[in-house]
Amino acid sequence: MNDLCADIGYKSIKHVGEELCGDHVDIVEKDDGSTVVVLADGLGSGVRASILSTLTSKIISTMMAADLSIEECVSTIAETLPVSGNHGVAYSTFTIIQLVRNHTAELIQYDNPYVILIRDGVVTDYPMTGIDIEGKKIYRSTIRLQEGDVFVAMSDGCPHASADRAYNNDWKREDIAEYMAEMSLTGYTAKVLCTMLVDECDKLYGYHPLDDATACVVRIRQRVPMNILFGPPADRDDCNKMLNLFFGKEGKHIICGGTTATIASKYLRKPIKAKPVIDTTSDVPPISEIDGVDLVTEGVITMSRVVEYAKNYLRGNESYEEWNYGHDGASRICQLLFEEATDINFFVGRAINPAHQNPNLPINFNIKMSIVDDLTASLREMGKRVKVSYF
Repeated sequence: MNDLCADIGYKSIKHVGEELCGDHVDIVEKDDGSTVVVLADGLGSGVRASILSTLTSKIISTMMAADLSIEECVSTIAETLPVSGNHGVAYSTFTIIQLVRNHTAELIQYDNPYVILIRDGVVTDYPMTGIDIEGKKIYRSTIRLQEGDVFVAMSDGCPHASADRAYNNDWKREDIAEYMAEMSLTGYTAKVLCTMLVDECDKLYGYHPLDDATACVVRIRQRVPMNILFGPPADRDDCNKMLNLFFGKEGKHIICGGTTATIASKYLRKPIKAKPVIDTTSDVPPISEIDGVDLVTEGVITMSRVVEYAKNYLRGNESYEEWNYGHDGASRICQLLFEEATDINFFVGRAINPAHQNPNLPINFNIKMSIVDDLTASLREMGKRVKVSYF
């Protein structure tokens, strides 16, 4: 392994009038630290296409995670999935990006638009070798990874997106590549990059897509650790132990909760200072500052908002501008966790706050633990490495 990691994001829009998207993306982590990403595009649209693409991506990702060959994967798909009477084939098109221990990328492509590689902001060609499997032409490539590499995979609903049934010949794969090369220089996350691409396709469709459209972006970057302290320990005697571990970790440090901040202030022998409120319209409690700490926020209310933003980020990402440009505590935490961090260490205190035991208040210990569970689950789904330590 090395200090590189993969930031992976994807987004889909479905054919107008359909309840399900006919494209599917599956991501599997292998035991050796490698990652398998599969984007499958089922034949047609709607329920049948959704089933075909889901089964295709699940079968391929599971088998490749078990180190089986692409020949075995394709044969299994052909034997497992029903044959289309109209098309005479038994599986969807697919794109596979296998990141081998963050050293190399192995691309395996069947009948989807070719993966776009952007290196140093420039669209870069890569070698492809064609092989025949079950009568289908499969293209394979092996690429040595570099920091900053961006891979863009897509279904065929992205190129030629148009508001009518005629192809839009002004929006080809080459045009998408040029558009994404410019966007890659902004430093946006993979999720934001694929959201921008799919939203642009949706716009070209007149917001009534005539095909399912999916984009999956893989961005290679350096690992960035982040540490969050949330709540005091159940045993007061563990305060120094928890704080020693917390401040001993590499990376930025975030403290959530008034009591927790007070304990950290005494430990660091630095006062807590109130920060001026920049956004007077925000209902998130104000933030504070302590020398030696990167961010100090209120606890449960702020973290509950972070969980809301995290769940939205994994769906349509509609709240992106709200938290990306926000200055309140929840927005700042989102900026640090969603966009900057790759490895996140949670230090969670199990102390019960007496003020939260009032039955008339909506806050209790179980809600605090639920916040931690929901947030860590969302962060892991974003591809973050998360470790939680309880005190």
